[in-house]
Amino acid sequence: MTKPIFIASAMLAATALATPSFAQTVLRLDDVAVGELDPAKATDYADSILMFNVYDTLVLPRQGGPGYDPHLASEWDVDGVIYTFTLRQDVTFQSGNPMRASDVVYSLNRMQELGQGLSYLFSDVAAEAVDDFTVRFSLEKENASFVASLVRLPIVDQSLVEENATDNDPWAESYLSETGAGSGAYAVTSHNPQDLTVMALNDGYFLSVDDAAPDEVRLRYGLEAATVRTLLAQGEHDISSQWLPPEVMRALADNGAQLLTERGTGAFYIKLNTQRPPLDDVNCRLALSHAFDYGTAMQMVAITDDVSSGSASTGAIPVGMFGSNSLDMAQTRDLDAARGYLAECPYNPADFNLEISWIAEVPIEERFALLMQANFAELGITSSIETLPWALFTERVANSENTPHISQIFANAVTGDPDTLLYNMYHSSTAGTWQSPEYLSDPQVDEALEAGRRGPSDEERETAYSTLNDRLMEIAPTIYAYDRQSVFAASNRVNVPALSDPEKAFGVDGVGFTFRLMEMTGE
Repeated sequence: MTKPIFIASAMLAATALATPSFAQTVLRLDDVAVGELDPAKATDYADSILMFNVYDTLVLPRQGGPGYDPHLASEWDVDGVIYTFTLRQDVTFQSGNPMRASDVVYSLNRMQELGQGLSYLFSDVAAEAVDDFTVRFSLEKENASFVASLVRLPIVDQSLVEENATDNDPWAESYLSETGAGSGAYAVTSHNPQDLTVMALNDGYFLSVDDAAPDEVRLRYGLEAATVRTLLAQGEHDISSQWLPPEVMRALADNGAQLLTERGTGAFYIKLNTQRPPLDDVNCRLALSHAFDYGTAMQMVAITDDVSSGSASTGAIPVGMFGSNSLDMAQTRDLDAARGYLAECPYNPADFNLEISWIAEVPIEERFALLMQANFAELGITSSIETLPWALFTERVANSENTPHISQIFANAVTGDPDTLLYNMYHSSTAGTWQSPEYLSDPQVDEALEAGRRGPSDEERETAYSTLNDRLMEIAPTIYAYDRQSVFAASNRVNVPALSDPEKAFGVDGVGFTFRLMEMTGE
């Protein structure tokens, strides 16, 4: 086996990568702050890196293809809305406590009670321990994506968590924000969510781990690009984040870095606030979506002739997922159509002043803001650009009146299933999060999303999501800029098969950074 690396960072400049000077068994990476360690609150990429290494889940995405394989579970059975899982009997937590079915039930209950992170995936689920190694989930209604959602249910050590709970903190949130309580291959030795998390290999892990896997992992947060550049050049860093500008990635590759890729199930979305004039009118939104220069967008994310951070969008659903359009339906700019839609818009373009926001921690979004400003100016539309730190953006979008006219986000299906990508973007019950700044309320969209979630057959889900795709393109709550591929620059002292070999790739963002599957080569 190899030990995977989950690394993210921002790097600038083209400098040769020197021979590393630190210990061979230390893996060093970075990502955007903050690193949320509590598994019930994890949502972002850095959180996922921590979760997939400190904790384990009942199932994992299958490598090299679609589907899910047992992990903490050994098998499962489905009978309508009842899912029965048989657990492995050789798993112990990092504390030494054995894992039991009661830990699974407790983990679900804790997530539901806290109501944060990805708890919405389990809002209509109940669990019971049938015996020490059997757990039964009961769903309120059929949900074809339930097994996939279990990728996001990390199992915590109930006994350890309860030992550290208090009357004022019954779920030990303070404790789990500082340390781990999982069974994962790596244990937290220190954690500062704004600066650095240090993890050490768990010698008691229930699966075999290759000798070349890193003994220690140091995940840093919020490094300046120049700092990352220097660290890589001096051999004191191993993997960058995916947020480096393409020309920086290209320069690093030209100077010896390897480019690692993770093709998940997501895209780059330009979100239109459907509740704020003039974007409360569908024709105004369609004018913008047709004026956007998709071809230039693809040029902006190209890194080399063979590697890009994106592929052409064919519609509202990324290629390869249920309901997606074929590759020959790539979106293109059509200014004549844009002018036609604008003529049907009840607002006077001369009165527009669209607020285009971009996330401060993601520099490439500034370039897209400038591209949109230029594209829309060709229609006589005025716009202004605003930089929002991520924390402020998430606050702003909690209210439709405060949400910018136009927001930019990178999003993916956190379980690999389209339900977890699309339901929380577009269902009317979920408006007002970073995923759903459109504030869309459309009965046809809701109906298609519910049908896709219900299934149960692949054919029924394909039909539902195809209907959804068509409807979203018809009402244009979003500009679908491109389908996303994450690219990371890495030193040559690390080997990451899950990010370099398609047959070993996972279909879910972040799982490729499983440290136990990576190798430190010492080159």
